[in-house]
Amino acid sequence: MTFGEASGGAAFPGSDKVMHSSLVTAWGDLIFVADTMPEMNHQPGDTVAVSLSGPDEALDTQFRALADGGQVHVPYEKQMWGDVYGQVRDRFGVLWHVNRTAEQ
Repeated sequence: MTFGEASGGAAFPGSDKVMHSSLVTAWGDLIFVADTMPEMNHQPGDTVAVSLSGPDEALDTQFRALADGGQVHVPYEKQMWGDVYGQVRDRFGVLWHVNRTAEQ
């Protein structure tokens, strides 16, 4: 899905960039990838961002631990798509996306 598709087909600079994409490994693991928009706190030299996602409330504790000594870019709170999501750069400089999925 591109940023433009997520915005109802709106055209804007970067609307053709990938917002959500996933790859499934031979072992069944999911690898999520996305482009970075200029306003998304990208720092040159970043080569990877780690994404944690699932229904487990332990993710709440993990986000707080990652934020301790780090910098929160997106507060960990309920988002428009229904999940609890936040983005943090930990004290070692690693960017994390933490997403607790909404109960179905």
